[in-house]
Amino acid sequence: MSRAARGPRIVFWRHGQTSWNLESRFQGTTDIELTDQGIFQARRAAKLLAGLRPDLLISSDLKRAKHTAAQLSKITGLDVQHHEGLRETYAGEWQGLTNAEIRARFPEQYEAWAQGEPVRRGGGELSTEVADRSVPVVLQAAEKLPEHGTLVVVSHGGTIRTMLGRLLGLHPAQWECFGGLSNCCWSVLGQGARGWRLLEHNAGTLPQPVIGDDT
Repeated sequence: MSRAARGPRIVFWRHGQTSWNLESRFQGTTDIELTDQGIFQARRAAKLLAGLRPDLLISSDLKRAKHTAAQLSKITGLDVQHHEGLRETYAGEWQGLTNAEIRARFPEQYEAWAQGEPVRRGGGELSTEVADRSVPVVLQAAEKLPEHGTLVVVSHGGTIRTMLGRLLGLHPAQWECFGGLSNCCWSVLGQGARGWRLLEHNAGTLPQPVIGDDT
């Protein structure tokens, strides 16, 4: 993605790898640290994103996102603004369980979610509620951008999916059309004549398996 692209851009950057990612455990709002590999991923990705010369940097306040954002802050000198509204989806009783455990304990709930129905997974948040709390944070930051500026948003796979869907004006049932983001990969929205449009998705590395809460 060239810095020469016209208009404001928003880069949605997923955090690096955690131990719960490797174990296929639903993290949600549980505050899990990055693994050594996650830190390496963040450092590598930060070098690439720094080439865009971002103007603003905001992040979820959970450790895995904070420590990912810190790597870009070190290179660019940008201060990081941390926001609770950018956290991953709260999923109640699902949090801490593996995918297999969720399927076994909550089969009807899981099947309804897999079919695209609005479900409070584990008694937690709906995807639309996640968008309600996260998108305003992003838009408020975007309003502060200089002309043709770039905002980097460090968040979580599920939350980024809801933000993309909401900002692109898609019906919530269509948000699952976005494939999951790999750890420390990103998606980019640019401002067009008719609103936000998707410029890149899951960029930053060669394709690799996606391990996270939204799969």
